[in-house]
Amino acid sequence: MDGTSLITVLLIAVVIIIVLSVFFSFFPVMLWISALASGVRIGIITLVAMRLRRVTPSRIVNPLIKATKAGLGLNINQLESHYLAGGNVDRVVNALIAAQRANIPLEFTRAAAIDLAGRDVLQAVQMSVNPRVIETPVVAAVAKNGIEVKVKARVTVRANIDRLVGGAGEETIIARVGEGIVTTVGSSDMHKDVLENPDSISRTVLAKGLDAGTAFEILSIDIADVDVGKNIGAYLQTEQAEADKRIAQAKAEERRAMAVAQEQEMKARVVEMRARVVESESEVPLAMAEALRSGKIGVMDYMNLKNIEADTQMRGSLGKMGDSGDGGGSPKNNK
Repeated sequence: MDGTSLITVLLIAVVIIIVLSVFFSFFPVMLWISALASGVRIGIITLVAMRLRRVTPSRIVNPLIKATKAGLGLNINQLESHYLAGGNVDRVVNALIAAQRANIPLEFTRAAAIDLAGRDVLQAVQMSVNPRVIETPVVAAVAKNGIEVKVKARVTVRANIDRLVGGAGEETIIARVGEGIVTTVGSSDMHKDVLENPDSISRTVLAKGLDAGTAFEILSIDIADVDVGKNIGAYLQTEQAEADKRIAQAKAEERRAMAVAQEQEMKARVVEMRARVVESESEVPLAMAEALRSGKIGVMDYMNLKNIEADTQMRGSLGKMGDSGDGGGSPKNNK
């Protein structure tokens, strides 16, 4: 065989490989054979049509094989429509098989709606069979005596498939349980009552029907831990006393400032009155001169008045000297 013949054979082989690759990419023969071997009647043209509709045939055929083996009675149109709607076909089929094994009534329409709503329908079926335990964070509440109580609870829930679409999630359950804990502790007269009977919290919370409107059914609420926190009542009283003290100090400072202002005002009035006295005294000589000129008093009257003033001043000076002499001479007299 010459070189030209060898090249021709290689080209033919490459063309055959390319043709077979294109053929098997559009005609999933192996998948079609697996479906026929599993008892699923599906035409090769249907698989090619899936390719044209941009549907991966294996995403439809493999779940259909599982559903057929489980006796669910699903058809390819149901699975393909759910796939085109953006759903997870394999998860829906697994959920239907699990529900059938657990004797839980679940139809394909409801399972597809739950899956399209964004919830894990397989996990919901598993939670219906095996309830899940949700642990709440530490919830701090204050009893009537002012003592803080910290409570942590474990909530056992089971998925309610009928309320998965439109039902509230785990966050709502945790929030409602926390609200029930705060209400129960807050209505207790003493924190010791909660410590002695922690099951009272469970009974009160369960009686409120906290699972209404949620996608779960509460089976039990168990108190995992109860601790005593701060004395909130004493702390608030201390803060109130400190605030009252500051208010009293502010009022006292206000009264002191008013007293100081009034004292300064009185001093100013005293100075003012002294100024008026000095002013009045300065008018006395003028009045005396006017009286002398008008003849209302004589010179002898004026001299007698001056003698009286001098005598008064002398008596005042002697009195002051006598007071100072008594104070200084008393030790000699005692000797």
